[in-house]
Amino acid sequence: MHWWIPDIPVWEKIVRPIVVYLFILAMFRLLGKRQVAQMTPFDLVILMILSNVMQNAMIGNDNSLTGGLVGGAALLLFNWLVTRVSSRSRFLQRKIEGDPTLLVHHGRVIEGALRNEGLSREDLLANLRMQGVFNIEDVRAAVLENSGRLSVLKAEKHADS
Repeated sequence: MHWWIPDIPVWEKIVRPIVVYLFILAMFRLLGKRQVAQMTPFDLVILMILSNVMQNAMIGNDNSLTGGLVGGAALLLFNWLVTRVSSRSRFLQRKIEGDPTLLVHHGRVIEGALRNEGLSREDLLANLRMQGVFNIEDVRAAVLENSGRLSVLKAEKHADS
């Protein structure tokens, strides 16, 4: 092994990180929004192990400096390209990032939406409490955003005269 001469072809150093990037992006899309925004210590451990497991798929048997720089540059350039293209195409943006999901409508929890997003009722209630809502009936709408953050619109209170 030489520091500057990659052990595998340069084209392979470019393709490998892109394939791994697409795989991980697809997996996070399939696993739902919760995985990104509400990481638990368990999720962090999985992410660390995943990065170690995927490292070999990206670098192959090449540990050269040039190979690492080429692979890193390919990954960053591809990410820039995906971001650029998806920002100009609503269709691609929705495919990559997904759509916001309505979880509560006029004080009623939409159980099917919770299941689809992999959230429990307890997760939802904990998120509502963090936003100062302690009673589900006080929620006009709660939307799980693409980022995994919960947006809450509180019901208007009518003062009794």
